Amino acid sequence: MSSPIVFPVQGQGLRLSLSLSRLMLALVVTAMAAATCAAPAFGDTPELTLPQAQQLAVQRSRQLAGSDHAADAARQMAVAAGQLPDPVLKAGIDNLPVSGADRLSVGQDFMTMRRLGVSQELTTAGKRRLRAEIYELEADKAMAAKASAAAAIERDTALAWLDSYFTRRMAAVIADQITQARNEIEAAEGAYRAGRAGQADVFAARAALIAVEDRADEIGQRGRRAAAMLARWTGGAGVAALAAVPPIDSISLDPAMADSALDHHPDIAVLARQEAIAQAEARLADANRTPDWSVELAFQQRGPAYSNMVSIGVSVPLQWDRKNRQDRELSAKLSMAQQATAEREEMLRAHAAEIRSWIIEWQGDRARHARDEQQLLPLLHERTAATLAAYRGGKAALSDVLAARRSELDAQLQLLQLQAEVARLWAQLNFLIPTNSGAVHTPDTIDKDAP
Repeated sequence: MSSPIVFPVQGQGLRLSLSLSRLMLALVVTAMAAATCAAPAFGDTPELTLPQAQQLAVQRSRQLAGSDHAADAARQMAVAAGQLPDPVLKAGIDNLPVSGADRLSVGQDFMTMRRLGVSQELTTAGKRRLRAEIYELEADKAMAAKASAAAAIERDTALAWLDSYFTRRMAAVIADQITQARNEIEAAEGAYRAGRAGQADVFAARAALIAVEDRADEIGQRGRRAAAMLARWTGGAGVAALAAVPPIDSISLDPAMADSALDHHPDIAVLARQEAIAQAEARLADANRTPDWSVELAFQQRGPAYSNMVSIGVSVPLQWDRKNRQDRELSAKLSMAQQATAEREEMLRAHAAEIRSWIIEWQGDRARHARDEQQLLPLLHERTAATLAAYRGGKAALSDVLAARRSELDAQLQLLQLQAEVARLWAQLNFLIPTNSGAVHTPDTIDKDAP
């Protein structure tokens, strides 16, 4: 932190003026302290850590609850799909006369029969097993989509938390610079009254304060946006005090084995389940090339003078145009399976390239941040101190001091911005898959008795 400008002054009137200025400044500081005590401070509430924010976001998510319901629905359908079709009850009258002496009589003609029967389609066990398997794979896909959504929620919450954290850090730096700028105005005005500086220095100091206040307004607006986004994930915790940032100099992913991390990537898992579903549908289409038989049993009642009868029959669909129906359906399902495979492989390549790019950028930004923090910022601080000493000795102008101050402020804000970029890349890499906070979410499904 830079030191405020201090001018040696002479003269009784000037000493009295400075004494009054100090008295007014003390009154202002006292009033600000009282207002700070009266206003709610971040320290009054427990600090919100990044894992706590992610846990809150997962608990509040309705998308995860929707995935649970989708998986439950698919499992229920898997049980239903594994059963035989419902039998069909049939009733009717056969050979009813419509003319002659026995017209519309159900008991006079020997051929008239009242029929009551039942038929059953005998779907093969292999087909029923494949249909149930497809729904089970749909349930697995819903759970993979839930894991993907949980990872996205944790990642977006981490980005919002980090944005809010670093904008607050920047606001603190700007607040310190505003205090220094006001001290510089007071010192410039005192030097002007003492005849040690010109009026242009006073105007320059005031202009510098306006510029810093503009930066403060800009960062304050960014901070409010970041707090609103954090509140979107955590509810009312967007304005809470934030704990220290987690260690961002290491990631759970081994940079040398970045591609292997994609084996558990939720987005890849979703496409892998979709590929398995398409392959199962292709096997079902192949099984549908063998028709399902139906059997029927009917009891036929005739008039009192005639004997009753029983009929037994089977029905077999005739696949008379298999090459244009069943074979075409199988070909379509095989093409859809190949499409799912191609989409999974393409996403695998895209994610692998994206992860490698993130790692390279994260490593490069870390190196830049370390160099600027250890070398550039101390140099700019020493430059400000040297310029200030030269100004006190009458060998530099106030504009030189203000320029040095601005350079140091810009470097501090750029360093924080660079650290924020490192943290964002760290979050992108560290939350590729959901953490244990995803297990906190509990679905509110209704227990159902499976047949």
